[in-house]
Amino acid sequence: MASLANVSRLLFAALALALPGARALAAEPAPSPADPERRCPGLIAGLPDVRFVNFERVALGEGEVRLTYVGHSTFLIESPRLVRIATDYNDYVKPPVLPDIVTMNHAHTTHYTDAPDPGIKFVLRGWNDDGSQATHDLSFQDVRVRNVPTNIRDWAGGTERHGNSIFLFEVAGLCIAHLGHLHHTLTQQQLNDIGRVDVVLVPVDGSYTLDLEGMIEVLTALKAPLMIPMHFFSTYTLNRFIERISRDWDVEMAEVPSVVLSKHMLPTKPKLLVLPGR
Repeated sequence: MASLANVSRLLFAALALALPGARALAAEPAPSPADPERRCPGLIAGLPDVRFVNFERVALGEGEVRLTYVGHSTFLIESPRLVRIATDYNDYVKPPVLPDIVTMNHAHTTHYTDAPDPGIKFVLRGWNDDGSQATHDLSFQDVRVRNVPTNIRDWAGGTERHGNSIFLFEVAGLCIAHLGHLHHTLTQQQLNDIGRVDVVLVPVDGSYTLDLEGMIEVLTALKAPLMIPMHFFSTYTLNRFIERISRDWDVEMAEVPSVVLSKHMLPTKPKLLVLPGR
């Protein structure tokens, strides 16, 4: 079976050579809901740049999802119907195309914006200003997006209740979890609310979010077969996380920032797939 990195290279070639006009796809119903000034100084500047050569609407096969690491905590997720989702949408790191759905978190302005593009159909904030839980369960075409709230540290050293959300994206038979700006390990109730996860997008900085061993504890509890790092700022912090996680799980380095995933492509034992980003 081809490695995920090899699949990524084939995808990047397709993005570079694609012609307008994607092939028609069979209609697929959306998943049913009944089924289970705060900026980090210097955390964006200075990171390596990634150039996206072509972002035409290249069609996906049924049961496939395209995941592109844009940078920091922002991923572009594309469904078989080419619904586009951007995670932790903000004013500093943006996808090269206008998404249909954006999710945002509250820790710093590198994770949200107060002025999202008016062309975005759905803007899902992972917190409420009054401190109550944000609750989202959106079905749109062939995707479902829901959230599980968590707490974050506030600027006075206390706790901002429900200031972060773990967003869950159900696409093409896969469940993708974006941990956002997670500051604590997960309770059993939160794990139950999250449910089964196939892919987890995990912040690995080890300081601004959860510490290194705490994040390993979260990943162990989630039991996702595929993990993709984000929020690492530098090769030092990324390599520190890779060194730690490689004691227990496989690590694969991709050469391009996009990968196409499906159920049958998931690794048989847990793996960290590192996508280049900026």
